[in-house]
Amino acid sequence: MKKSCRTSPSRLCLGLVALCTLLAPPGLFALTPMGAQQGDDIRLSRVIDLLDGGEAVFGIISSDRSLNNARSLARSGLDFIIIDMEHGPWSPETLRIFLLGMTDRQRTAANGHLQMAVTPLVRVPQNGVEMMSFVVKQALDVGVFGVMFPMIENREQALNAVSSMRYPRPLSSDIREPNGRRGRSPGIASWFWGIGGGAYYQSADVWPLSSGGELLTIIQVETPGAVERIEEIITTPGVGVIFIGPSDLSTQMGYGDNPGAPQVEQAIQTVLAACLRHDVPCAITTGAASVEDRLSQGFRMVTVGGDGGITAGTARALGLGRSAAGR
Repeated sequence: MKKSCRTSPSRLCLGLVALCTLLAPPGLFALTPMGAQQGDDIRLSRVIDLLDGGEAVFGIISSDRSLNNARSLARSGLDFIIIDMEHGPWSPETLRIFLLGMTDRQRTAANGHLQMAVTPLVRVPQNGVEMMSFVVKQALDVGVFGVMFPMIENREQALNAVSSMRYPRPLSSDIREPNGRRGRSPGIASWFWGIGGGAYYQSADVWPLSSGGELLTIIQVETPGAVERIEEIITTPGVGVIFIGPSDLSTQMGYGDNPGAPQVEQAIQTVLAACLRHDVPCAITTGAASVEDRLSQGFRMVTVGGDGGITAGTARALGLGRSAAGR
């Protein structure tokens, strides 16, 4: 795969934190679990690590928050899971339990770094026009590595999404805008990430606006208005991925449950072309019949299944996608 021009030149944040840990008084910084060290070239977020290197990533959207599903997906061979709390119940408590179920201490100890094999992301319930920040704050405070925002239609809504994910940055920062509105209570998230609160504050910013950021802002384009205003949405600072929702887009355009309609595909290609122009990863739902075509078109983030875990169809789509992407 062609390497992205957005690859960060250095990843010094965690190294600086480690240096500060050595020099600081005992107890000022939390140690990583089991003595694991975070390598200079290994990010906490696997999906950002791969996207930052120009690779394609594969995952599923699932509303099954059972512990068995969490354990299964943690070793599934996927790159990410989008935990669906738009069409599934909004429940931070079950989200917290699910994330703990994805914690694979054996893998952490064996690999010697903190990057999870499968990056947990969450789709929140509010549509873009509702602009509710509290659900975003609660999802991030539990420890997810990114948030997907449904039904974003313009720049104002995209800015609200980015701002709700960011902490206000220090006066010395050159990336204080868009202004962060997230309140600080990092205890659970930093514990889940396996780093101290200070390191969490530094890392919990949106990529690629912050080159060392470990949070992904995913904007869903699902309406004709969003397609028409894709340029203003995609150029909003802090937007990490544009995710096209073919089914909702088809319904919103008046074609019902027919995402294969030529007019819908034309809208999809309009959004994809904008992503390619601006070097912003574009995402879409796929299956075994479509994943190779979507990757060849330039999509960089694809889902290959849903609830039910790694079914035969999901495994086939994942295998075809990895082969097509050279992974």
